[in-house]
Amino acid sequence: MKALDELTFDNRFARLGDAFSTHVLPEPLDEPRLVVASKAAMALLDLDPAVAKTPVFAELFGGHKLWAEAEPRAMVYSGHQFGGYTPQLGDGRGLLLGEVYNDAGEHWDLHLKGAGMTPYSRMGDGRAVLRSSIREFLASEALHALGIPSSRALCVIGSSTPVWREKQERGAMVLRLAHSHIRFGHFEYFYYTKKPEQQAELAEHVLNLHYPECREQPEPYLAMFREIVERNAEMIAKWQAYGFCHGVMNTDNMSILGITFDFGPFAFLDDFDAHFICNHSDHEGRYSFSNQVPIGQWNLSALAQALTPFISVDALKEALGLYLPFYQAHYLDLMRRRLGLTSAEEDDQKLVEDLLKLMQNSGVDYTLFFRRLGDESAALAVTRLRDDFVDLAGFDAWAERYKARVARDGDYTLEQRRERMHAVNPLYILRNYLAQNAIAAAESGDYSEVRRLHEVLTRPFEEQAGMEQYAQRPPDWGKHLEISCSS
Repeated sequence: MKALDELTFDNRFARLGDAFSTHVLPEPLDEPRLVVASKAAMALLDLDPAVAKTPVFAELFGGHKLWAEAEPRAMVYSGHQFGGYTPQLGDGRGLLLGEVYNDAGEHWDLHLKGAGMTPYSRMGDGRAVLRSSIREFLASEALHALGIPSSRALCVIGSSTPVWREKQERGAMVLRLAHSHIRFGHFEYFYYTKKPEQQAELAEHVLNLHYPECREQPEPYLAMFREIVERNAEMIAKWQAYGFCHGVMNTDNMSILGITFDFGPFAFLDDFDAHFICNHSDHEGRYSFSNQVPIGQWNLSALAQALTPFISVDALKEALGLYLPFYQAHYLDLMRRRLGLTSAEEDDQKLVEDLLKLMQNSGVDYTLFFRRLGDESAALAVTRLRDDFVDLAGFDAWAERYKARVARDGDYTLEQRRERMHAVNPLYILRNYLAQNAIAAAESGDYSEVRRLHEVLTRPFEEQAGMEQYAQRPPDWGKHLEISCSS
């Protein structure tokens, strides 16, 4: 394991030059202090977990110190925000400190969010507040633990720096990790500003560093786009299967790697509601839960437009046509497993759809339904879960179909069924009210609840002794929390 001064930097994006980013130093936080750190994320950098407790750790990730080899850069990009094109965005409160490669040869971006003003702050102060930093940290690590592709979060650093939002809050920084922070919006920026040389340089950078296997294909850029399409289809399939709402699926928040990225007012479903809107600024419901699948395709179409200098329109359309089949295959595979099924039948899609229709408006807890479905035999489980539904006759009919489907699936023991289903159906998810409880304690200076919740969420499928309160249905006040983009 390494100390902080033993990290090896290789700042590949910074070497692209000033057309792609601007050199900016972090603005230090007052009295930086560690709120929470992820041992799993630290391991990606081969860091000794003990270094998180040292003063220099908070100083580095609170903007007071910097490695000599780091080259902090604010990236420039554009994007479609709520359907409208914004010509220039960029890292308005974040900085790419540099790229570190570990002993396994993996490169990881160190991206510090809340690091102060940049040329792209657009009237903002460049800061992030404690509540949003905690939410991003918890969500990043929770999504990863669920098997959903995501950026990672190494730590949150709190401070006494005052930051004004709707009220005065305290500034914080979160250190994010990803193999790349390049977005769809990077390609859009150079396409719409008519900078073909830089756009070609960006495309080569992404192809060579992140999709090198596509070099072996007859049309490398097309192969890369197809891979981006499938990665996004798989990621969104996992969002839908686990009830995750991103909240702000603008093209500048879509990773070129197909990982969950730059989520702000996210939420996991409590009661199942296909029309749920987690962002109270999304007045039209553009990014509602049910819209995430078509919006994913819309965003890929926007990326495809920006790639027309490299790929023919017909080829792009053909690749885009793979999105829904890719999505459906990944989604149905995971939902079969969530239902305890090991084989495929033609009517499985309808079995899933009919269950979700019955859940809608019945106040059925989406996560706990699937977990409890695997606690017992199919017959006993549906009997116990029946009272959660409003349409009892409808559920009874579905239950008969489900029991017959399970019987056709194969001959396995109750223990095998439970083990298989519990491996894909979490007991613990990051519910908004749990995050809010942890934030409230942290804002009063008590970080123990943030750390405890983080530890619970790192093992979402495993029942943990003494942690029963994290597996409960939320109280009524916890189901309707309004979350905004303000951070």
